[in-house]
Amino acid sequence: MFIIQSYPLAVIFCLITMFCWGSWANTQKLASKSWGFPLFYWDYTFGIILLSLLVGLTMGNMGSEGQGFFASLKQASLNAILLALLGGVVFNIANLLLVAAIDIAGMAIAFPVGIGIALALGVTVNYIATPLGNPALLFIGVALVVGAIVLDALAYKKISKGSASTKGIVISLAAGILMGFFYRFVAASMSEDFAKPVAGLMTPYAAVFIFSIGIFLSNFLFNSFFMYKPISGSKVSYADYFKKGTSKLHLIGILGGAIWAIGFTFNMIAAGKAGYAISYGLGQGATLIAAIWGVFIWKEFKNAPKGTNRLLSLMFISFIAGLALIIIARII
Repeated sequence: MFIIQSYPLAVIFCLITMFCWGSWANTQKLASKSWGFPLFYWDYTFGIILLSLLVGLTMGNMGSEGQGFFASLKQASLNAILLALLGGVVFNIANLLLVAAIDIAGMAIAFPVGIGIALALGVTVNYIATPLGNPALLFIGVALVVGAIVLDALAYKKISKGSASTKGIVISLAAGILMGFFYRFVAASMSEDFAKPVAGLMTPYAAVFIFSIGIFLSNFLFNSFFMYKPISGSKVSYADYFKKGTSKLHLIGILGGAIWAIGFTFNMIAAGKAGYAISYGLGQGATLIAAIWGVFIWKEFKNAPKGTNRLLSLMFISFIAGLALIIIARII
């Protein structure tokens, strides 16, 4: 299996995670005009499974170090498998709740509340479990990134209409808490030594694949609920998935899931050298990438009121400074 041997390469893999996690939603944006999110989400799920399997069969079987993809799956203990499956279930409900919160409260409230909590909680939980890196630099960096997310929210609030409901904020809080824990469940199913895996625990390639199965299985409960009881818009059915879905729409959804899965797989691979807290923290800097898409590609702030550009500038500065501190926390 492919194993990262240097910290700089681990950082590069985490930055790829940032780009992937901050970019996959563009596919949903492309499909949203003619395809309800619950229907898109099924293809998104298929994309995660297919990509995790592809990476497992290729990178997971590459080289002579570690343990092959199928060998890792075969020797995995029931406890390890259940942990990875649980990670998929928790991530799935968190992701769907976050989307629901955005529909109710808007991006300006739901995203900073949800992702801000997920970032702070996720880094804390993973650092306690595996304390790698300078804690002062790491958590100052996390604080700066959370601050940047708040600035991003203030900027979005200037161009958004309406006000957030209590229901939307509560759902955002729930999404953030769940999103902060899913990573730890998957990490707990993996051996900390990738080159010489502990018996019963999995390699990152096997763990991510089992995680994707957890997403798929829980989709029949969670996503079905959002199909028939939508937060906004009309309800959709399984028949709609087959009748209304074009090849293009299905491919867009699968691409979205594949992009997210590349980011997650690379993040778990990088964690072997960077540590889970730093790896997760850098990955959740994806909000920076999402903001770049919104500002420079989708032109969401083209007609924004006075003062918005200053907020965006401070947001980018805070993000870059925070991410830099998270990176060097493993060096100093």
